[in-house]
Amino acid sequence: MQRMKQTALDIYAWFERRLQLEGPVKEAVLHQVPRQTASWWYVFGSAAFTLLFLQIFTGILLALVYVPSAGHAWQSLNVLNHQIPLGWFLRALHGWGSNFMVAIVLIHMAQVFLFGAYKFPRELTWILGVFLLLMTLGMAFTGQVLRFDQDAYWGLGIGASIMSRVPWIGSGLVHLLLGGPIIAGATLSRFFALHVFVIPGTLLLFVFLHVWMVLKLGVNDWPMPGRVVRRATYMEEYHHLAHTDGIPFVPGAFWKDLVFSGAILAAVAVCAMVFGPFGPGGQPDPSIIQTVPKPDFFFLWIYTILSYLPPQMETPFLLIVPLLAIAILLALPLVAAEGEKSWYRRPVAVLVVSTVAVCFGVLTHLGTTTPWSPHMSAWSGDPLPVNRIHDATPLARQGAVVFQAKQCRNCHSVGGSGGERGPALDAVATRLTIDQMRFKVVTGGGNMPAYGKNLSPSEIEALVRFLETLHPANEPPAYDASRRTVEASQAADSAGEASSLRANEGSTP
Repeated sequence: MQRMKQTALDIYAWFERRLQLEGPVKEAVLHQVPRQTASWWYVFGSAAFTLLFLQIFTGILLALVYVPSAGHAWQSLNVLNHQIPLGWFLRALHGWGSNFMVAIVLIHMAQVFLFGAYKFPRELTWILGVFLLLMTLGMAFTGQVLRFDQDAYWGLGIGASIMSRVPWIGSGLVHLLLGGPIIAGATLSRFFALHVFVIPGTLLLFVFLHVWMVLKLGVNDWPMPGRVVRRATYMEEYHHLAHTDGIPFVPGAFWKDLVFSGAILAAVAVCAMVFGPFGPGGQPDPSIIQTVPKPDFFFLWIYTILSYLPPQMETPFLLIVPLLAIAILLALPLVAAEGEKSWYRRPVAVLVVSTVAVCFGVLTHLGTTTPWSPHMSAWSGDPLPVNRIHDATPLARQGAVVFQAKQCRNCHSVGGSGGERGPALDAVATRLTIDQMRFKVVTGGGNMPAYGKNLSPSEIEALVRFLETLHPANEPPAYDASRRTVEASQAADSAGEASSLRANEGSTP
């Protein structure tokens, strides 16, 4: 026994001579923290750190089976759910771990804000925390896309639509995100790279910088009313407090972090066991719109807002409000680095957190019941108005059948009934030429998905011939004037050639 102990000590000494980690580890473990900061209010950061490593561990195991291919991703998740022992539990741990991580990070940000922990000298720690929140949400969104079911497809379509509205560079951003103009195989490969390599790598780097600054600057002291932060004296006051009324981080504060992190992991495991994994739902099919896709809970609030906003307000909201909110969060420690920390003397901070929490809760609740198109009075089962197909050609009537079968009326109204997500089509033929309608159906754009890979050429042609009939009786369909000029010129040339030919034949002896 003594020999084994000596061997272990020799091995430890061998590594220590080369790595020299004992000093930094002891400094981190035994550094003094103010006694009052060893509180249950200070456990959320370590819980988020623990959940991050849960996500990394389960993500690596999932990547051994998951196939980042548009043709196989959905099937590989079903293999995990039904064919690999405990594969469903692994997926559930990863999915519920993501939900818990987003929730814990949001609570941690609110706690840091209320406790004034963004003030001097922890301004950069707060700024890094803001980026960590954004990257956590990015991980959640890219993870939802990798399910590649109906919700994932439509969620990505909405995300691409939002990105396309950025002035000047919107189209380029969409191509960069999707790997082309439409959602295809390259899209999933890019999101897999983002979810597995780019975002986690950046996230880990920022997390270690965040923890490093917490260790070097100390855990934020308990916000006492009247204890004002001043740049000139704060560090001296903090070190005096930590040494006169402080305790070692381990075990003084660490045991609470350990207990809370363990409880969170247990809660994740219970949710995974009881509720199971998220999806996948139906296979992605842009021609099926009646699935009423919903994002995961942390994006439901913006889904609700977009559902109720007037169409003309969507783009200004999407392009201005998120950037403004991020700018305010980043600027907060720079403009309010000094002053009171206690929430008792900062009623505006309490009001802001309370308002945001109530709005988030209400909008999330509404998002669970709000339909994808807010006002839907006609579905694909309702017949088209008879006057729309009474005098139509056989090809146009076939197009009307395609129009109904592909649930186009879930988004577009005809004859005053139908969805309101897209524009009414009663006069679409006066706004777009047949070539423009054909291009729109094939490539999509805005809120409309691309149907080029989901409709056969004959179905597309029949559909646009039906759309060509949708115009007021006193207004002719739109046409391409330059194309008519070319066609008229070609017809004149053909007539001239025919006349010349007949004249030559008549003069032949």
